[in-house]
Amino acid sequence: MPQHGKRYLEAKQKVDRNRLYGVREALELAKSLANAGFDETIDIAVNLGVDPRHGDQMVRGTTTLPHGTGKKVKVAVFAKGDKAEEALNAGADVVGAEDLIQQIQQGWRDFDVLVATPDMVPQVSRLGRLLGPRMPNAKSGTVTNDIDRVVRDLKQSKRVAFRVEKAGIVHMPVGKASFEVDQLVENFNVAINALLKAKPAAAKGRYLRGITVSSTMGPGIRVDTQEAQKLAETAA
Repeated sequence: MPQHGKRYLEAKQKVDRNRLYGVREALELAKSLANAGFDETIDIAVNLGVDPRHGDQMVRGTTTLPHGTGKKVKVAVFAKGDKAEEALNAGADVVGAEDLIQQIQQGWRDFDVLVATPDMVPQVSRLGRLLGPRMPNAKSGTVTNDIDRVVRDLKQSKRVAFRVEKAGIVHMPVGKASFEVDQLVENFNVAINALLKAKPAAAKGRYLRGITVSSTMGPGIRVDTQEAQKLAETAA
């Protein structure tokens, strides 16, 4: 059993574990309990009615949060010519082609997200064994010719990737404790809507089985999934 500090235990006492909170109320509570001395991230953990061991029940994708996550993101782009210039103008931290591939082969990893233009994919594919899931790919929107938009979204930390874990849970950030509650609610609705749209055809029964909101250092707050789904669908 993990040992929790006094601050966590005090915060936990303010959460009623036997009730389901409304979306706004849960986010307000998570925000109020984030007092660790830094700007904590507000996260959601969503339990989905899928078995990711089966390929036809995998849930993954990306979404664009209207207010971003508040995180500083380092973006590296594989591109040449005009697209390389487009990436730099959009705010990419590092841009290169064969030289960037060699850097990574030599162990450089000072980036959060990699983006590539489609024409660079054959060369970049050599890095597959080194980078694994960090590789640019079309499904996550990081293989694209729309370099300007994608890089700007990433730099503003608006673009969030999600992937279901073995236990059927998806974790996603929806902002920082310093955000206004309205901003957190709007980000939350977009995140849930993205998961609803990503529902696999093979998923049977109840899809949204549980949602928990928490700050980085705070306790989990259970959310009413029916209300969350209605709000997300209405806001779409």
